[in-house]
Amino acid sequence: MKRRLFAFMVLFALALAVTACASATEGEESPTPAPVTPADIVLPPTETAAAPSPAPATATATGTAAAAARSGTSLSVAHNDWFATAGTCIVCHQFLIDSTGRDVSPANYWRASMMANAARDPYYLASVSSELVISPQYAEAIENKCSICHMPMAHFTDEWQGEKSVMFGEDGYLSPDHPLYPLARDGVSCAVCHQIPPNEEEEKNSGNLAFDMESPPGQRLIYGPFAVGPRGQNIMSSSSGFVPTQSDHMNTSALCATCHELYIHYIGEDGEISENVFPEQTPYSEWLHSDYAGQQNCQDCHMEVAEGSAPLSSMMPGRAVSPFYVHTFTGSNVFMLNLLDTFGEEIGVEADSQHFQDAVARTLDNLQNNTASLSILAPRQEDGRLIFDVQVQNLAGHKLPTSFPSRRAWLHVTVTDANGEVVFESGSATPDGRIIGNDNDDDPTRYEPHYDVITSADQVQIYENIMQTEGGQVTTSQMLAAGYVKDNRLLPTGFDKATADPFIAPQGAAALDDDFIGGADTVTYEIEVGEAAAPLTVSVELVYQSISYRWVQNLLQYNTEAIHTFNTYYQASSNLPTRIVQQEVQVP
Repeated sequence: MKRRLFAFMVLFALALAVTACASATEGEESPTPAPVTPADIVLPPTETAAAPSPAPATATATGTAAAAARSGTSLSVAHNDWFATAGTCIVCHQFLIDSTGRDVSPANYWRASMMANAARDPYYLASVSSELVISPQYAEAIENKCSICHMPMAHFTDEWQGEKSVMFGEDGYLSPDHPLYPLARDGVSCAVCHQIPPNEEEEKNSGNLAFDMESPPGQRLIYGPFAVGPRGQNIMSSSSGFVPTQSDHMNTSALCATCHELYIHYIGEDGEISENVFPEQTPYSEWLHSDYAGQQNCQDCHMEVAEGSAPLSSMMPGRAVSPFYVHTFTGSNVFMLNLLDTFGEEIGVEADSQHFQDAVARTLDNLQNNTASLSILAPRQEDGRLIFDVQVQNLAGHKLPTSFPSRRAWLHVTVTDANGEVVFESGSATPDGRIIGNDNDDDPTRYEPHYDVITSADQVQIYENIMQTEGGQVTTSQMLAAGYVKDNRLLPTGFDKATADPFIAPQGAAALDDDFIGGADTVTYEIEVGEAAAPLTVSVELVYQSISYRWVQNLLQYNTEAIHTFNTYYQASSNLPTRIVQQEVQVP
């Protein structure tokens, strides 16, 4: 361990040489720098701040890092022979400026992402704890499976050393006294994604990260999309233990599928773990079955591209590359980003409020400009009825919504008369996130069906996947889910229902709906308006919610510390949906 710490001190010393080597070529020899202390190292600023921040916390001899300040000025520094936290990587990968003068350093953006906070997410922790209560006999299997992609550095360290993955309790990764605590809390860090090797024989999924755990420090390959010359390789391998290696697989969707294509062996009616699997999330397969496959990869939508070019390292700022992918990892979870910001002090995030609000702004922009469009078609009045079609188009390269099945999107439709009085409304929501008229929110044993035609206010078109047990009961427990009784999530363009694998094919009435096709769904509204004063105004919005009301209510039935913690945050937050897109027309 002392030898490894000395190597990192060498890295710190090299940081002082940035100015001296700025004009050096790849083949030139670097001058010997004077030694510096960790206090001389600064972290990247937020997107809006220009001043550098104080130094990161220094790892102790056991690898435990000091707790990060809420100001977001510190990233934990910890490492072992296989992994390192992002705080160790920023020393050379900070102050990376693109052609417009924007700082695109990876940690600036990653630190407020759901990737960085994968192990801090209070809803994730509460959900895992509920599964342990529901199926305590399979606690080992549950904690093992749920730590693979959310706490991978800790999980694979223990797995390689023949130890079990334990998340909760005094001996769990979430205990500050656990030696792997800082690695676990760093979530999906730099040394995770960049150590996933190319898929040589078959596509990797369900956390099959296939790390090389055998190569010793100094010989461990770490992958990137650009070639690094001998000088850069020597600097990085001697200071960090990783050898930078160019590989095109870093720009492929298959890389993301490693964790974002998840199949779970569920618990059957007999109480035993089935040999069959439940498709918990399948965005990669959905993408493969769309027109986007071979045209756009996950990175193209979920990571921004820097303007012009940017350097890979502050050690060689004169060597810029393009395209430089900014590590935004933009998704759709506005609710959780706001929660992490609001309760960051208690949760222990390593990003300040500006980082999170920047992430929220990017997420809203993505949702409202790149996700979906809608049209109100052929509105007309016939015999006291208002008739119109609503067509929703999915602009994403996978189902909308996709991934974790607590997510849902729905149509909120309002018709008002000339006096502003509401004549009809379908899909309104209460502040706690309940959809008025939704069978599943009112009754955990039922669910709202898919509609081709809507005629009453208690009918709501909700795009969602409803899980069911092997015996056919509606459930929100992932370990008990054997499949979906309903899956009418909007399909990506080019998705063929007839040829789709059963794991990703629509389930329920959507499978038989001729208007529910690849890229779009059309719903007809036939509403009794009587003698309502004209003109009538039809307003339609597609809204989104990352944690459905029913999922929260089912979770709160169980008594665990993680659930109590999440509920405290949840009750202090608004779970109103996020608007994706809205249209409005008047009918004479």
